[in-house]
Amino acid sequence: MARIVMKFGGTSVADLDRIHNVARHVKREVDAGHEVAVVVSAMSGKTNELVAWVQGMPKVTGANSPFYDAREYDAIVASGELVTAGLLAIALQSMGIDARSWQGWQIPIKTDNAHGAARILDIEGSEMIRRMGEGQVAVVAGFQGLGPDNRVATLGRGGSDTSAVAIAAAVKADRCDIYTDVDGVYTTDPRIEPKARRLKKIAFEEMLEMASLGAKVLQVRSVELAMVHKVRTFVRSSFEDPDAPGMGDLLNPPGTLICDEEEIVEQEVVTGIAYAKDEAQISLRRVADRPGVSAAIFGPLAESHINVDMIVQNISEDGSKTDMTFTVPSGDMEKALRVLEGAKEQVGFDVIQHETGLVKVSVIGIGMRSHAGVAASAFRALADKGINIKAITTSEIKISILIDGAYAELAVRTLHSVYGLDKK
Repeated sequence: MARIVMKFGGTSVADLDRIHNVARHVKREVDAGHEVAVVVSAMSGKTNELVAWVQGMPKVTGANSPFYDAREYDAIVASGELVTAGLLAIALQSMGIDARSWQGWQIPIKTDNAHGAARILDIEGSEMIRRMGEGQVAVVAGFQGLGPDNRVATLGRGGSDTSAVAIAAAVKADRCDIYTDVDGVYTTDPRIEPKARRLKKIAFEEMLEMASLGAKVLQVRSVELAMVHKVRTFVRSSFEDPDAPGMGDLLNPPGTLICDEEEIVEQEVVTGIAYAKDEAQISLRRVADRPGVSAAIFGPLAESHINVDMIVQNISEDGSKTDMTFTVPSGDMEKALRVLEGAKEQVGFDVIQHETGLVKVSVIGIGMRSHAGVAASAFRALADKGINIKAITTSEIKISILIDGAYAELAVRTLHSVYGLDKK
């Protein structure tokens, strides 16, 4: 017998038929004798509808925030998960399974006070553990917790993944199964490269890089939590037959296991290729090269909640001037330009140049730590295809390359092939 946390995303619970299908997945694990908790998202499209309703209401007089009262925003958008949790509990009860829905505050999942983007601080899991031990299935509304102001606080988009991993850590689950509309983590996006392969295992660090660099399978924060608490996490498909052979395999169910790298016996040099569209590049030309200039540039951007990624600095021959180039999401470019113009006197640059429509393609693999020539292979392969590189950043386990958006798919397919990821 094991203790399992199962999480189902919005597409998995999009309507009543799919909720009944989810209940069959849960019943399979219960019938096998396992203690089970389930975390659910809102039905597909429901959160967007709720957000639209909030945005359709008049603003409070004198308010400048486009998000209105964040506490009321959270109270409204958190309701989608409550509906799903209740419906799934009813579906399980109809199958003869003792099930009860839980709201975030009932556990409680304690968060900080950052409404709309709260972070989990603590989970008191003792009552859940007691009831699971008695055979009751806990159906938990994901994406939400209880802030220090005693009000519901939501965790940001994709927050149900984080809820599931955090609950798995709190109840000391043997594994956490993330059910979604794909059957695992692939070497790259199968829509771009049909030869992409599903990975049997991937290390926490690799998955963290994949998630942060464009792969949409899991929320970044959920992978961070899984890595810190060493929660063995499976990415699985909710659309496979719940009773198909192997679906109830405790140790090796179908899907992709995200685990500690010590569990991966045969480590590939490169595990996957990720990409992120809609990148913008900003260059500050002829900046005075002096102590504190970087802080003067990136401090105001951070205060404006603009995420800066790739940073390249070029020093002039005499060392008096520098060019500072970096990337931001295209949607933040205009805001970033306004912030930088406001800091021009303090920074002391001559001119700002910017470019949109760029793509960041990343090569990821823990095997890169012990293999030379990985970057050179990428650069050579892209050059052979006539793809110009605008910026490069590296770490121990990744190489990120900035290119024109028109070459995104060609670059992904080229790099996927050059590292042999299309070979079984």
